[in-house]
Parts: sequence; C-alpha cells; structure tokens
Amino acid sequence: MLEKKEREFMQKGLSEYRFLNYNVLESMVDWVRLVSLDGTIVYANQAMKEALGYDIVGKKCYQSVGKDTPCTFCISKRSIMYGEIVQKEELIKGRYYSVISSPVKDADDKIVGAVEVLRDVTRERKLEQQLIQKNTKMLQDIKFAEKIQRKILPKRGIYKTLKIDYMYKPCEMLSGDMFDVFYIDDENIGIYICDVVGHGITASMMTMFVRQTMRAIRESIKSPSKALTELQRRFSSLGLGADKYFTIFYAIFNIKSNTFKYANAGHNCMPIKYNSNRVEFLDMRGLPISLIFNRISYEEKEIRLSKGDKVLFFTDGITEVRDREGNEFGVDRIIDIIKTNDINVLNKIVNHVEEYRWGEQVDDYALLLMEVIDGQKLRM
Repeated sequence: MLEKKEREFMQKGLSEYRFLNYNVLESMVDWVRLVSLDGTIVYANQAMKEALGYDIVGKKCYQSVGKDTPCTFCISKRSIMYGEIVQKEELIKGRYYSVISSPVKDADDKIVGAVEVLRDVTRERKLEQQLIQKNTKMLQDIKFAEKIQRKILPKRGIYKTLKIDYMYKPCEMLSGDMFDVFYIDDENIGIYICDVVGHGITASMMTMFVRQTMRAIRESIKSPSKALTELQRRFSSLGLGADKYFTIFYAIFNIKSNTFKYANAGHNCMPIKYNSNRVEFLDMRGLPISLIFNRISYEEKEIRLSKGDKVLFFTDGITEVRDREGNEFGVDRIIDIIKTNDINVLNKIVNHVEEYRWGEQVDDYALLLMEVIDGQKLRM
C-alpha cells in the first residue's frame, strides 16, 4: 500500500510534470480518472465527479462505480503491472461504458499509476441489441420461408408414365432457382424450370409468384407458348423494377400420345434429351419474363418421346461453376457424364461440380430429370 506522501506525490506530479492538461480534461464529456498503484482514485474530472459524486477521489476504483469488491479483471492493475493499454466494457448505474486504461509514467519513465477514460456507449449497445433481436427474428422468418420453399418442391417418383428426380441446392438459405411438376388433367403433365435473377428473399418471393401463376393457369391454357405469354402479362402487372426478371422453360407432356410440347422464355440452359443412343438439346429461344417488353409472344415446338427417353432440365448454377483458373464447368462436361449411361446421373453431375468448383458456391443450382417409363408401372 502506498503511504500518504506517495499519494501526495502523485497529485503533485499532475502539476509538476504536466502529465495532464486540466483545461482539456475538465471540459471533456467523457469521464477521466487517475488511479494510483494501489487502485485509489487520485483524480477525477468534472464530468465524472458530477455524475458519481465529488467524494470519489480517495476511494478505490471499484468503489467509485458502486462495487463492494474489486473487479475480476482489473484493467488499471494490468496497465500498471504490464504497461499495456487495456480496454473493457463496464455496466455502471444501468448504463454501458467503454473503459480504456493507459499507464502513467513519471520523469524517470517509471509507472506511477493508470489513467482511465470512460465513454458512455449505452445508445450504441441498445441499438446493437435491437439489431441483434431484429436479425434473430429475420433469421427465424428466413428459416421458415426456406422450409416452405423446400416443402413446395414437387415429389420425386412416378407421375403416371413419367419418372421424376431432381437435385437442388441454394447458395443461400433461399433460392431463386425453382421447378415444378404438376397434373394439368388426366392426360397432360406440366413441367418447368425457372431461374430468377439474384438470390435470397426477393428472388424466392418471385419463384412463389411463378409457381402460383403457372398452377393457376394450367387448366385454362394448355399451350406452353401461350402460358408463358400470360405469365409475362401477369408479371408486368406487378409493376416491379426493370432489374427484376426471370427465365423459364415450360413443357407439357401428354401421356397418351407421348407428345412433348415446349416453349422457352430466355432460359439459356437448354434441356438435354437423351437415351442410350442419342443426346440432343431442345433448342428453343425466347425473351426473359421482364418489364422491358410490354407484350411478348413465344414460339412452341412439339416432339414425340419414347419409352426410355430422358430430359434433363438444369440452371446455370451448374454450367457456370468455375475452377481455380476461372474456367467454367460448361455443358460439355454434362454431356460427357450423360454418355456414361450412369443410372445416378444427377448425383454424378453434382459430385463433379462440387469437385470442380474453386471456393464457395456463389449461385443456386437445380437439376430436374424426367424419364418416360412403362405406363403400367406404379402411379402416384
């Protein structure tokens, strides 16, 4: 413990060695105090004395802030012992303070105490807590939306004479890639794949619009090209910005005639039709669904599928994956995998993509595979 004369030396030092400029310290809004080697307050500026009481000088540093015992982590003690500048946060009378402690040295470069500056950061901490609470609520909402988005994906399995399988992986919790398979009537099955610009909440909400609209018009519009024109019309009525758009490839399969009619609204990943003998693209061009064009008409093609024919739908989250040198995965690698006639073609494509990619996934991806099967097989 320091003797009284040593404390007097500290106080005298304030003036003799001009360690502190009183005019500056006394005008500061932040609290400033000088703590001796034994933790006694030998100086407090006007702001601190007015807030905590004029009798804090002479008390232990912890007593001045309403504590009965020393702090578990005393930053003034650490500053004095090790000559370090140390910072912590302290709760004083219900308010948060950022406390910075720095060593004070005499003319002989000997540490004689510590000066502490206490800044009220209550507003910042409350805003931080509010932000955390809002982010927590938002995260819960996003998780719920993610659960809904996954729940509305079509079922894998048998749709009369079609077998459906898919792989789906958002780069964030919510995806802008979406696909659907649905019955139009007893003879026709609708199937589409969609890629909305962007990711996250906005993109996922647009996929909900696509799904709702396509299912709403499926019975009244049995032409893929006319369905896309109607989709464009309804999307335009939303009045969104020109930066909001999406692509979609839509097809209708007739289970009795095995005809496959399709139209394309800007989807740049052409579906791949293949069987054991041949691989070909369902090449069809068209403009994306956007507000740039007031009214768009789409072309439509029709082919006939046979038992064993498969059609692979996919998004550019697959083809645009890049390796370490910046080379894209591309379509040719998908074709090479298809030609192996592997029964687990979707898993094989995804595994190749994951091995090929350098860094984190930056785009959503979706793969949807339909296969024409024997009509006598189990039906959903």
